[in-house]
Amino acid sequence: MNISSLKEQAQKLKLHTLTVYYAARDPDMPVLVKFLAIIVAAYALSPIDLIPDFIPVIGYLDDLIIIPLGLALVIHFSPPQVIASAQLKAGQVVDKPVSYTAAVFFVIIWLIVLGFFMGWFFRAYNT
Repeated sequence: MNISSLKEQAQKLKLHTLTVYYAARDPDMPVLVKFLAIIVAAYALSPIDLIPDFIPVIGYLDDLIIIPLGLALVIHFSPPQVIASAQLKAGQVVDKPVSYTAAVFFVIIWLIVLGFFMGWFFRAYNT
């Protein structure tokens, strides 16, 4: 596998992630699939991973398994017309510049979620 092939695969993953993001915003999307789509898109777009990337092999393994599996599940369980509409929207914005405001937003959200779970964990195991 060469660098251009990897870049192409990364671009496809970005397009699929945006497709799932736009599908989650569609009112015709079933509620459970919408919830799964939001989680998958947030995880894929978030700079924070379950397993940090600096851990050899395993660090990238979660990105290579969790994100494509989640994307495939969302696309499989979504109505075809919702996916078609979302693919059109994603195709229009895939080459636009990155939003640093969105990155800061995701970091704040993940820190809040982490704080919530840490608080829950310490309350549950300190009593």
